[in-house]
Amino acid sequence: MNIPANLRYTKEHEWILIEGNIATVGITEFAQGELGDIVYVEIETTGQALREGDVFGSVEAVKTVSDLFLPVDGTVLEINTKVVDSPEVVNSDPYGEGWMIKLQVNDPAAVGALMDAEAYRQLVGG
Repeated sequence: MNIPANLRYTKEHEWILIEGNIATVGITEFAQGELGDIVYVEIETTGQALREGDVFGSVEAVKTVSDLFLPVDGTVLEINTKVVDSPEVVNSDPYGEGWMIKLQVNDPAAVGALMDAEAYRQLVGG
């Protein structure tokens, strides 16, 4: 299982990449594998200030719908329209083209409290 070392992770299986005070957020390879074929992504939170743990969108797979949870406090700046138009990209490239949102992070240091790759690997048994 691919768990990139440069990312941080949540127990809800989101990943975050911080660059300055801007973060990219998506779901992990483990999460997309558990969900199965993703057929629909809904994110309507652009411009909204949200708190850690708030739902920022959802993904629908053939068998289930799953909420997407914000890893840290911030404001949603951008939605990846590619995953809205072609949701299957989340399955094929969850850490690249399959990212979900760009986020203006309130406190970039908060990302450090999230799991590193090794802790996430232990969580998912990888």
